[in-house]
Amino acid sequence: MNPRSWEKRKTAVEAQKRAFRKERFIMTKKTESYDVVIIGGGAAGLTAGIYCGRAKLKTLIIEKTLVGGLATYTNEIENYPGFPDGATGLGLMELFHKQAKKFGVEFKLTDVKSVSLAGDIKQVETFRTIYQAKVVIIGSGGKPRLTGAKNEELYLYDKGISFCATCDAAANTGKTVMVIGSGDAAIEEGIFLTKFADKVMVSVMHENGKMDCNEIAKAQALSNPKMEFIWNTVADSFEGDERLHRVVLKNVKTEEKIPVQVDSCFLFIGYLPNTELFRDILDMNRGGYLITNERMETNIPGVFAVGDVRDKYLKQVATAVGDGAVAGYGAEKYVSESEIFDKQIMNEGNPSLVYIYNAIDPQARELLPVFKEFEQDHCDIRVSCIDIYKSDGIAKRLDVENAPCIAWIKKGQIMEKYYGEITPERINSICK
Repeated sequence: MNPRSWEKRKTAVEAQKRAFRKERFIMTKKTESYDVVIIGGGAAGLTAGIYCGRAKLKTLIIEKTLVGGLATYTNEIENYPGFPDGATGLGLMELFHKQAKKFGVEFKLTDVKSVSLAGDIKQVETFRTIYQAKVVIIGSGGKPRLTGAKNEELYLYDKGISFCATCDAAANTGKTVMVIGSGDAAIEEGIFLTKFADKVMVSVMHENGKMDCNEIAKAQALSNPKMEFIWNTVADSFEGDERLHRVVLKNVKTEEKIPVQVDSCFLFIGYLPNTELFRDILDMNRGGYLITNERMETNIPGVFAVGDVRDKYLKQVATAVGDGAVAGYGAEKYVSESEIFDKQIMNEGNPSLVYIYNAIDPQARELLPVFKEFEQDHCDIRVSCIDIYKSDGIAKRLDVENAPCIAWIKKGQIMEKYYGEITPERINSICK
């Protein structure tokens, strides 16, 4: 065999070896188990993690970019309770992060590739690892909404179009920048940019003087000598060479094109939820936001959604914290009730009598001694009295709609549910 043929064969063999190692690596992803896996490390996910960690649940937060999420891009947060002098978004999220770690919450900086949420054990898969969990909390946040104007994709991020004033303000010292949008984020971040830029041009799609922000921010912006407003306009195109130099606006009434020379452009026109991963798995509205109840529960038991991925009225750090607290508490209840349901209620296939009651009902409470006496007389039947005052999770698993109710379970099957008058005779007649 000549040297050239030998080298070609050697190269082919090495390629086969690399392919084999890659295939074996993919097939042998390691598996790790947790009580709770939280997808997204923003304000909502961190709060849920704090609650779960404090409840002694083994908890993992997976975040693909920066722990703290979009809040870290906000220079000033002045409406979060407990900080009368305000706080930076990054500083506030660092406190959240520190508190979560204090309670033993683990963090992985990676991207989630797929999920399997059906069944008692859910799976969250990343590039290297499959994480199994009893509960999954989705707090994957959102991404900035684009204008859809011509050439926009050519100038994103480091080429002139930005979504973070905190990140890029200093680089625009002494320059002219444009802000597109008129909500709280747009106007507050525009005011912040005036500390660096010589001029901040603001494109607003509404009539003169009308904005979507709060009145305090509006008054501050209108009185700021460095801010100039271009009313009734939207972005039509972005122009430049390798970097953005000009934004062409269009008047929504006259359709007049207005070219504006700028050094950078900041987009603050809302966000889109990061929910593509859950399409056709979880219920969502037309905008892609996940639909939950007031307990943050999705349509799949053991799966919660929090923060900006939810269909809700107000998306701020304060409301994200509320979502996370509810979901974290719900996760703890779900895990504990799962253990009770499997070991106690279903009783490993042995006979089980379950009394579902509400502790605020005096008549229901009076029946508790009756079930205690029945348990003493029937050693072969496990009796469970479940109060639904604080949590109706067990009742839901038994498909019990009202209380009080008796559920008779045998061989792992619900044989009968009874909602009528409960007497010792009735209990004995059911448990046959």
